Amino acid sequence: MTTDAGSEPTPAATPGPGVRRVSVWNVANVLTGLRLAAVPLFAWLLLHQNGDSAPWRLAAFVVFVVASLTDQIDGMLARRYGLITDVGKVADPIADKALMGTAMVVLSMLGELAWWVTVVVVVREVAVTLLRLAVLRRAVVPASRGGKAKTAAQAVAIGLYLWPWTSLVHPAAVAAMGVAVVLTVVSGIDYGVRIARLFR
Repeated sequence: MTTDAGSEPTPAATPGPGVRRVSVWNVANVLTGLRLAAVPLFAWLLLHQNGDSAPWRLAAFVVFVVASLTDQIDGMLARRYGLITDVGKVADPIADKALMGTAMVVLSMLGELAWWVTVVVVVREVAVTLLRLAVLRRAVVPASRGGKAKTAAQAVAIGLYLWPWTSLVHPAAVAAMGVAVVLTVVSGIDYGVRIARLFR
């Protein structure tokens, strides 16, 4: 569930009297859950025949694209119908990280993506997730503009790497991944600064 971009950490609190409570079992959060559930299916499809089968790889590409699009759809629904919840603010980036991280790890296992790229991205994602969970009682830290730009860049780059006929788009894939890595590091620093402010 995409949250308002660029917002500051918001105190974690329960609604007061007269404030409409939003159920965590809403369509936006369900889409986030489905995106998370699609991760093992995606990995299985991509690993089939060591990633050398065009039909299976195309299936993995389709699952990845559809799962990535749910990020935009659940965010739109959450904002339009007032379905934003603290659970969604935490679950949405976790689902994104699981999908992107799994894709990069599998691509590195297949020898198609340098391991150092995957390590940089995964370490950043794990660190940010742990930091957000650590301050959850004090405040909910929603996704920032940089975080959303990073996710979009990763999705484009990974999509290009997943395309069955990789040789046709390899230069574009490498360039897109370079942009994604830069945004990953910069947005990670931004999250660290925002969370540090909570302890001042």
